[in-house]
Amino acid sequence: MKILSIETSCDDTAIAILEVESGKAIKFKALSNIVSSQTDIHKNYGGVFPMMAKREHQANLVPVLTLALKQAKLANPKSQIPNPKQIQTLKQILEKESTLFESVKAFLEKHEKPDVDFIAITNGPGLEPCLHVGVNFAKALSYFWNIPAIPVNHIEAHILVNFLDPRPYPLDPKKIFPAISLIVSGGHTQLILVKGIGKYKIIGETLDDAAGECFDKAARILGLGYPGGPVIADIALKTNNAPKSFILPRPMHHSQDYNFSFSGLKTAILYKVRDMGKEAKSEKFLGEICVEIQQAIIDVLIKKTISAAKDFKTKTIILGGGVSANQELRKQLKEKIQKEIPSAECLIPDIKHSTDNALMIAVTGFFHRKNKKRWQSLKTSANLRIGIAKK
Repeated sequence: MKILSIETSCDDTAIAILEVESGKAIKFKALSNIVSSQTDIHKNYGGVFPMMAKREHQANLVPVLTLALKQAKLANPKSQIPNPKQIQTLKQILEKESTLFESVKAFLEKHEKPDVDFIAITNGPGLEPCLHVGVNFAKALSYFWNIPAIPVNHIEAHILVNFLDPRPYPLDPKKIFPAISLIVSGGHTQLILVKGIGKYKIIGETLDDAAGECFDKAARILGLGYPGGPVIADIALKTNNAPKSFILPRPMHHSQDYNFSFSGLKTAILYKVRDMGKEAKSEKFLGEICVEIQQAIIDVLIKKTISAAKDFKTKTIILGGGVSANQELRKQLKEKIQKEIPSAECLIPDIKHSTDNALMIAVTGFFHRKNKKRWQSLKTSANLRIGIAKK
């Protein structure tokens, strides 16, 4: 079985092709995994501009698809002429993406249908304009090639990508569930009780800023640029052993629930920078505050995660989302689990699969292949939720 997957929930245009062998043990083989990042475009603005990101997706989707098919050795160049009805339908599907329509039409005229069984597409959550262009692109391919499509929840994909990464042994769902999943990204910070694939319940989430958003806003306050997480982590790594002359708050660190709040931390950083005056630009202060910002966020994330895992007596802790690429978070989470819940499995994706990518969409599409749709049924859902939030 081969799955072509598309991810455009934010500012990465990603397409992958995954081959799956399902028997006693599921075997995943990535045939291609292409990601075109827009980070350099948006860094001058300190964040992602949805309409600008959408325009970039329109420009990138066909080149990324072409490269993904070539890498997977599934590109079948052969001239063909779509009939007028097909062209008209494609034009209707891509009515709001006229530039993309022209490049899709040119691509389809030069390539035959690839040997692919499903098209998996992120339909939410994410930025509506970005999701829209990706879903319409998937609809166009699904229609023209007559390949069923599978809508995928982006957050679930960050959980299930852990089934893709090589392990000393194949992951057995019966042995790893129930699990607690910590999803940390620029737009989400959630603790999710995972009873099985497709069986989720949000038990805690941020009440304001997400962890990744806090990193970005902190970096902006410090004049360090965008995205904030990597630059703060890099400075913290270089000064991690330096003594700290101050401590930042850990919001909701001791609350008797699994919710998060990072807006207070952001405010504390703003006040600290203001109070330091000219010293806020010094290398010493920047080193100290980056160490403290990173540790404050990590302390809260780990405390809540370990508490949830103990309370729900879970077998596994699963980390996912873009912030899961943070080396200190990965290291300290593993150490804390080993110390406090040594019997628990800890699943952390490869760093290249932590940030947004299409392979995670393909893996999730495989597990939900029975939920295949005709192209007409595909819809975006920018505020799509996973499971049910605990009240």
